Amino acid sequence: MKRLFANAMILAWEGENFRLIRNGYLGIENDSICYIGSDRPVETYDEERDFSGKLLMPGLINCHCHAAMVLLRGVGSDLPLDRWLYEEMFPVEARLTAEQISAGNALAMMEMIASGVTSFSDMYMEPETAILLNKDIGMKMNLTRVVQSFDPNERAEDSSRISESIALFESQHNAQNGKIRIDFSIHAEYTITECIVRGYVERIRPYLSKGARMHLHLSETEKEHRECIERHRLTPAQWFDSLGVFDLPTAAAYCVWVTEEDLRVMLRKGVYPIHNPSSNLKLGSGFAPIPKMLDMGLMVALGTDGAASNNNLNMFEEMHLASIIHNGYHRNPVIMTPETVLKMATIHGARLQGRNDTGSLEVGKKADIIAVHFSDRAHMLPAFDPINMLVYSAQSSDVCMTMVDGQILYENGKYLTLDTDKVLKDARCAIQSLYGIKNGFRIRRKLHGTCRSGISVHASI
Repeated sequence: MKRLFANAMILAWEGENFRLIRNGYLGIENDSICYIGSDRPVETYDEERDFSGKLLMPGLINCHCHAAMVLLRGVGSDLPLDRWLYEEMFPVEARLTAEQISAGNALAMMEMIASGVTSFSDMYMEPETAILLNKDIGMKMNLTRVVQSFDPNERAEDSSRISESIALFESQHNAQNGKIRIDFSIHAEYTITECIVRGYVERIRPYLSKGARMHLHLSETEKEHRECIERHRLTPAQWFDSLGVFDLPTAAAYCVWVTEEDLRVMLRKGVYPIHNPSSNLKLGSGFAPIPKMLDMGLMVALGTDGAASNNNLNMFEEMHLASIIHNGYHRNPVIMTPETVLKMATIHGARLQGRNDTGSLEVGKKADIIAVHFSDRAHMLPAFDPINMLVYSAQSSDVCMTMVDGQILYENGKYLTLDTDKVLKDARCAIQSLYGIKNGFRIRRKLHGTCRSGISVHASI
């Protein structure tokens, strides 16, 4: 099928920069973009639609989230990271079932689709549930089976998590016509042992030629960073590099407390930092040195983190925060331009995910496109500079269409590939069974097992 969008503002891509076309035309044939221009194309299309007053742009790419944690939205608010994890997150997660995680994934995907996210990178349990859901929903996602270990005597060859992550890659990488990509993943330095990291790297090294990538948490807090140095005499970045992790293309979430030497290591190894401003601010982690990273040439991407530390999956909010907090921190109003932030949320994210066929509006790229209302929104008028408006003024509710591979998933408030009533019903049932909610919001907390901190938990992040 060939579809033409007419009379739209178009955030096209030219060279390594955005180019705004006013009153333009964008043609789609099957799953790809076949025309972009200010003149009407000469070829005929099966369908033409008037997009006057709307802007077409590449779909947003959420490069770090824990999708099913929408079920933990608001739990443990106002605690520092270590207490938030061990006292609130891990005990609840220990009770999660595959059915509940599936319900959480569906709810998260519903939230992301309506806010213009076409692809996301997820780090959580039961990734198969998201893959199954996506057969109907149709998003793009990079999924992982996270590896962690608290047992100093565990060997890599005995790790069920390592075996499961490799099996997931072998069975699902590039499934659903490439919509599904499988990454390898280490949770963090403080949740794994050196023996497991070394063994994991050696076992997944042969998969480099098949597109293997790594996803991990890195230097989120000062405490994490300092305690790693005390344990290993190396920062988290230097420790992971010394163990060969950065020999894989690596996406590193947070990077708040990285040193200049860390950044040089990351630049040399092609590590992609992922900025999660809402999470860093809510948890009081600090300000990642994003302007320095960009100046050095690191390709920074953007993520929301999980809804438990955000509390939403709204990439427009992340763009807004990423654009203003660094300007304020550095007392420089142009240190983070809207164009820079838009690149972080689109083309940089696509490259991080290993998806070179998306992330920008160009002929030949996949039709992963969103439309944003401009003309009938009070907060979007006047729109003298639409690029600035996308970052400084636009809200996620301004998204009026989300398309992946030429298929419209959401338009004008209606979901076309998921049953909203079922998603919401399943989510409510999962919340009720997870927290034991009866006659109000009563939460039962129960701890199981042990971990390195000495706190009794058993979690499968």
